[in-house]
Amino acid sequence: MITELDTLRAYLLAKRETTEERPFGPDALVFKVVGKMFALVAWQASPLRISLKCEPHLAEMLRTTYAAVQPGYHMNKRHWNTVLLDGSIAEAEIKEMIDASYALVAKGLKKADRERLQP
Repeated sequence: MITELDTLRAYLLAKRETTEERPFGPDALVFKVVGKMFALVAWQASPLRISLKCEPHLAEMLRTTYAAVQPGYHMNKRHWNTVLLDGSIAEAEIKEMIDASYALVAKGLKKADRERLQP
């Protein structure tokens, strides 16, 4: 289940050119694509929380649809959501949110860096 840390980390790290760092201390795992953050996991929180970048209109829609989706914690609330991984959102939907965050950040990379992401 994506609500478990090992499964979540594996899904995030399987994305091309993704690295895991802890720039904000030991409690936050940051996942970056070519050096740009696309996910932040509060791994010691119960339930787990993941902050993901999102298009502003979609961010609002997700917040109204799911109680477990909140404005990004310590993030730009217009562009980031924090998702409580409490089991109330289907795994497929969470993966879609992660994929969208990755794609949104990747889209903003330099052309040479975007080309590194191609299979």
